Amino acid sequence: MKFATEKEVIERANKSEVGPASYLMTNDLARSHRVSGQLEFGMVAINTGVISDAAAPFGGVKHSGMGREGSKYGMEDYLTIKMIVTGGLAHL
Repeated sequence: MKFATEKEVIERANKSEVGPASYLMTNDLARSHRVSGQLEFGMVAINTGVISDAAAPFGGVKHSGMGREGSKYGMEDYLTIKMIVTGGLAHL
């Protein structure tokens, strides 16, 4: 999409009701960090169309879903964290 300012294009992109993935093409490393940090999407690809990888967390935001699949982040949705405190037990 054509745009005049970064602010304009970020606002236009973020108006989407779903946020699975976005794609950014730039030769400016500082811009890539600045813009990708402001995009409301679960995944951002910079200068590539390939995002998915078994080791990478996969998922979106907004109406496209919350949480992640794959990687350690995807496992967290299936785990319950529990603290167990013990005292007075003899060593085995």
